[in-house]
Amino acid sequence: MNELATELESWLSRVQRAWTALHLDQKKVQLTRLQAQMQETNFWHDRQTAEKVSQEAGRLQHQLDVWTGVQNELIDLQALALDASLTADINERLQQIGATIDQLEFELVLQGEHDTRPAILTIYAGAGGVDAQDWAQMLERMYLRMAERQGWKVEVLNRTVGQEAGIKNTTIKITGSYAYGYLRTEQGVHRLVRLSPYDADQARHTSFAMVEVLPELEETDAIKIDEKDLRIDVYRSSGKGGQSVNTTDSAVRITHLPTGIVVTCQNERSQMQNKEQAKKYLLGKLQVYYQAEKDEERQVLRGELTEAAWGNQIRSYVLHPYKMVKDHRTKFETKDPQTVLDGELMEFMKKRLEQQAKLL
Repeated sequence: MNELATELESWLSRVQRAWTALHLDQKKVQLTRLQAQMQETNFWHDRQTAEKVSQEAGRLQHQLDVWTGVQNELIDLQALALDASLTADINERLQQIGATIDQLEFELVLQGEHDTRPAILTIYAGAGGVDAQDWAQMLERMYLRMAERQGWKVEVLNRTVGQEAGIKNTTIKITGSYAYGYLRTEQGVHRLVRLSPYDADQARHTSFAMVEVLPELEETDAIKIDEKDLRIDVYRSSGKGGQSVNTTDSAVRITHLPTGIVVTCQNERSQMQNKEQAKKYLLGKLQVYYQAEKDEERQVLRGELTEAAWGNQIRSYVLHPYKMVKDHRTKFETKDPQTVLDGELMEFMKKRLEQQAKLL
């Protein structure tokens, strides 16, 4: 067997190992079952359930199509490799396929229980006054740009603007391939160092913001919400407005009485839609709350202890006196903070996921 044939065989072996580790044969069976369900005449009678089934079938179809496509292309190249005159073309194509496989193999570290779920990301301005509120808005823009780069869907569920500038907090739902799996690495305190645009002396300021990331969950036997445990308040939405928006009490605030956790949603036009989305947000918080081993972690989820301040940061973004973004957990850094703030975050998230996989 020549060198090229050996290399092709090696790539095919990698694909097969990943195929087994990702349980793609079982997912084929699952997809067939979902497709049969979608062919039933009454499938769209329950629109909410139908949309969930369709989304899951689409996700499985895409994953299987990509891996099958790579596998078939390698098999085709094996046949072409018998012709020595095509060696240069095959090597060039193999480099491209190799890069694709490297990317696809990263799915192997995204096997958490909720990694395929949408992410609910909340940003809270921390210590630093108006600069911290401006920093929270910069982070909001960063994650919105990141989602745009990935082709992920974004919904702003709740947003409270600052009195002078920036935002006090914002809650965003991000839906996409392994959205929660990637974004869970962003949980923690983010620190900004820069010359303050809000200081007449242009002094250097340090600002903090807390990022909380939860999976969007559906009610299951494992975690249920008793309606008797909820206090539901409605109020008028804030924001830019529009037809029927900010003119009715459609915004919803839900307090889970046993834990004291409060969630809000004001993005949807109807009170019922806001209530439904807020309950999904609450389910994510409750899942993490009941899994938390320390009371301090539970206090954070209740909003009682959001120490977005010195000593707790997971990442620093320095714009002055030098330029750098450094993740304090992985030690990964870049000298180009503007690109990161424009949404180029994937390398930071991958480094953290790789680190977590090694710690398991």
